[in-house]
Amino acid sequence: MTSYDVFNGDADGILSLLQMRLSDPRPGAQLVTGRKRDIKLLDRIDAKAGDFVTVLDISMKSNAEDLQRILEVGANVFYVDHHNSGAIPDYPNLNAIIDLSPETCTAMLIDTCLEGAHRAWAVTAAFGDNFPKLAQSKARGQDLPLDALNRLGMLINYNGYGESIDDLLFHPKDLYLSLLPYITPMQFLDGGRKIYQALEQGYETDLANAKAAKILDTSHVGRIILLPDAAGSRRISGVFGNDLAQKNPAKAHAILTENTRDKSYLVSLRAPLSKREGADRLALQFDTGGGRAAAAGINRLPYDALDTFIQAFRKAF
Repeated sequence: MTSYDVFNGDADGILSLLQMRLSDPRPGAQLVTGRKRDIKLLDRIDAKAGDFVTVLDISMKSNAEDLQRILEVGANVFYVDHHNSGAIPDYPNLNAIIDLSPETCTAMLIDTCLEGAHRAWAVTAAFGDNFPKLAQSKARGQDLPLDALNRLGMLINYNGYGESIDDLLFHPKDLYLSLLPYITPMQFLDGGRKIYQALEQGYETDLANAKAAKILDTSHVGRIILLPDAAGSRRISGVFGNDLAQKNPAKAHAILTENTRDKSYLVSLRAPLSKREGADRLALQFDTGGGRAAAAGINRLPYDALDTFIQAFRKAF
């Protein structure tokens, strides 16, 4: 019997799995992950009857064919997510917890399953996934350093963005394994300073460059910003969008990162925090788009589709 842990490489995916394995260690599990936008992960799983497959924070809809394959061979699947699921298959060996509410994240669904056993890590994940109100609500009554957890969650999330693994400061699997020895994020902040400082230094440099970027379009609904073709741009795009959304909660934002090699843009979308909806509908108008209502993306927007995108952005919000 083989166990597989399949998880998104962002803060929500990493810290969802971290909570689970702090409560139910599986040291022999095969870890399957990638950068944040690398979500079709189940095609890497060669499961057999009786195997256990845990899937966290990746779209069921995007993995539907491979999920069915895994279920049909008789593997047991525990699937927790808050993205677009499509139709949930009906198999006795599937335990699916899917919540599409715009005000939750996978780590908080795991927190509920574990009855708050590792609440501080769930709070950190919610901050990282741009749910500060959710994080603060769940932290109520807990003696937690919220500013420090907010910063840590954001840095873990920042590490997940990139066009390839080479853009990332740490492979998400390595970052997860670096966090695993620590029962609480406060312990990590004391003992994992070298990793934390590397993330923080990279973030500060990339953010300073992003703040000097070109504004492509400004309207009453929001702003579209263009970042240059660089690894730092690809790393910062998502958390820069989160930062702008927090500072301008009534506005939508699109962060476009140029890819000169194939004449396209990588797009990160953020709906207004005051009305967390519309980002997924906008993204799905384009071939490589997807995500959730509050935050979505387009993996490849051709140069010649830019004007169409700008008009669609203005209409969407």
